[in-house]
Amino acid sequence: MKRRDFIKGTAILVAAAGASNALKAADKLQESPGQPDVKEKPGETCSKLIVSDPMLQNYAETSMGVAFGVSSLANGYVLVGEQPDLSDAVKVKSGGFRMTEINDKVIQVRLTGLKPATKYYYRVGADSINYIAGNKIKITGNEEDPRIHSFTTAGKEARAHFCVINDTHVRWDAIERAWDKIAALSPSCVIWNGDASNIEETIDRQIRIFIKPEIDRKDYASDLPYLFCPGNHDDRGMANRHLENVWMFRQPEERSSRDWDLGRNFAVRMGDIAIIGLDTAEDKLDTNPRYAFLFKSEPYREAQVAWLEDALKRKEIASAPFLVAFCHIPLFDDDPTHNPGDIAPADTDPRYKHTFALWQRTCAKLWGPALQKAGCQLLITAHQHKYRYDAPTADRCWGQIVGGGPELKEEVYPTVIEGEVVGRTLKVTVHNLLTGQVQDTFTFKPRKKGRR
Repeated sequence: MKRRDFIKGTAILVAAAGASNALKAADKLQESPGQPDVKEKPGETCSKLIVSDPMLQNYAETSMGVAFGVSSLANGYVLVGEQPDLSDAVKVKSGGFRMTEINDKVIQVRLTGLKPATKYYYRVGADSINYIAGNKIKITGNEEDPRIHSFTTAGKEARAHFCVINDTHVRWDAIERAWDKIAALSPSCVIWNGDASNIEETIDRQIRIFIKPEIDRKDYASDLPYLFCPGNHDDRGMANRHLENVWMFRQPEERSSRDWDLGRNFAVRMGDIAIIGLDTAEDKLDTNPRYAFLFKSEPYREAQVAWLEDALKRKEIASAPFLVAFCHIPLFDDDPTHNPGDIAPADTDPRYKHTFALWQRTCAKLWGPALQKAGCQLLITAHQHKYRYDAPTADRCWGQIVGGGPELKEEVYPTVIEGEVVGRTLKVTVHNLLTGQVQDTFTFKPRKKGRR
């Protein structure tokens, strides 16, 4: 694997002062309080049942998630087909087997049995439900969004083109720039690489982030599917303990029983790229009393080892010329003062400047061997709020890109990381959203599997 000359060669170096300021910002975000609930203005009522644009979630070869907001108790559905006028559409209701799902906030519909690398058209709808008791329930109205949206599933024949955002932390100015850039690039999918949240205590706050964002481009995910690798902040707060209420897991029948609790992991073939999603979880040890011992990140990370090993053996993943992995917290850092996340029992040691993990040595030990054996070329991470590139070494076949921060400042500028296969080369471009310029470019040749 070789990398092209940098457009700005010095961009891969972490200046000491810049790194310090970035980590101070990260420290501050560790203590970000939960925001108050989002409430309607006095006397304000909503006459519409469907109150948001649809959001495409969990991009995959044969399935797709669709979520949208509603103003009152409803049973939702999606009309989906391959004809632009939906003349061949089938109706798929919310919920899995046994019964449909009714909800007064967010409707989630999982479309399954789709064909790989195929364009589908869809429209969302909902039935208003009057529920008094289990045997006193009726549909009182129906509403369908008149707009027809579309998406294309993943697969070996799909266009190999992705974008990555991270550490958005509900900073709308940076988010708006990111979504404008993504709209211009028009990738096949977007990976949201964690810390979309701060500390979210109510579902209304989660809806504000994912379903009804407070910017003009509310249809940011209506025709462009997303994948999600949670960050440590996406686990914090009462609502975030059940993030699946707004960002669905895949249905149980789409995963093995062993992996039902691994609803955020993904292994997807997109053209010549295999993309792997892993969850580094909370950045503090389970033994740290700071969160009252309520996290179980250690067994969660360990459970992902068997999933990862199996995923990398799948034919469509193993045969891909390029393998790119994603997780929120970096798996490598050469700064000896950066806390590696395994300092028991409470993340505190005078050798390290911070009492939270700046990188995840435990995850590197757990997942690194499988990624090394598979010949992974690139790992894209986040968390540190400052863009950086770590080149591969003789002992580590993958390079690591750390995405930028959420503030529009010179040292912690936000990034959109773009990957696209051009000919027989994977080209990765880092877009600086502060300057609007390309910060760096890298190129990767097809992988050599079996490296140890």
